[in-house]
Amino acid sequence: MTVTGRTSTANHPGGTPALVVVAHGSRDPRAPITVGALLARVRALRPALPVRLGHLELNEPRLPGTLAALEDGDAVLVPLLLSRGYHVKQDIPEMAAAAPARIRVAAPLGPHPLLADALHDRLLEAGWPARAPRGGAVVLASAGSRDPESRTDTARAAALLAGRLGVPVVPAYASAAAPTVPEAVRALTARGHRRVAVASYFTAPGRFATQCAAAAPWIASAPLGVHPAMARLLLRRYDEAVGARTERPGTLPDDGPLAQSDRPAGQAVHLDQTGTQHFHSAAEGPVAPPQHRPVPAFG
Repeated sequence: MTVTGRTSTANHPGGTPALVVVAHGSRDPRAPITVGALLARVRALRPALPVRLGHLELNEPRLPGTLAALEDGDAVLVPLLLSRGYHVKQDIPEMAAAAPARIRVAAPLGPHPLLADALHDRLLEAGWPARAPRGGAVVLASAGSRDPESRTDTARAAALLAGRLGVPVVPAYASAAAPTVPEAVRALTARGHRRVAVASYFTAPGRFATQCAAAAPWIASAPLGVHPAMARLLLRRYDEAVGARTERPGTLPDDGPLAQSDRPAGQAVHLDQTGTQHFHSAAEGPVAPPQHRPVPAFG
């Protein structure tokens, strides 16, 4: 999404748009620490890139303040969110449209094969065997949303992880959608799966991640956190939004274009082929979303 505020042509040094990572915010003190460590990893991968942070709620700095500090420069907002939903469709575009800077909003992080890699690694850390266990299955635990596109994205993430693991992976939710994690565990157990793990599809620790892990009958993985794939994917979404498809100094090799089945579906005329939303002027305003509120990403 390109939101034009003022008409000045000022940019950040070197003409590079700033990367603004948009985190949800959490009452869990571990969440902002985790997000800060993730941004440090992003800066290490691309030292010349201006990297900023803005929270939607609960933690500082808040996104409107971060955007105001950019004045009339250029920025790309990358949601630290794993699927489409109210925040991606309404909150972030509204805040971007109200800012003085010229802003593009990238697609959310998921679904993407890099996230399947990270989920697999987190499961291995938790005790998942190198070979798929007999009778094994996984519940992919996420926050949940009433938005059907959010559930579609989570189901695609589950399919990617199932392909990675070679066992059934069932998406489940902490709130606002069905099945719940305990319901998914019971369903898999009833089908004869004796070793059911819970994969935490959360970007940072929080109430929902803790709640879902507690429902695991066997092992539960940690949130994605500062896994290297998370930093790579933040930069990939940034590059997609600015149209940079080639390698630059300080970047990791491009892992190829997104497969159509892995790319979030289009949002009317405001979403281009890379998943980037576009507004031609602040006066046009954001797309009207479905009338619902999301579940907080971190709890």
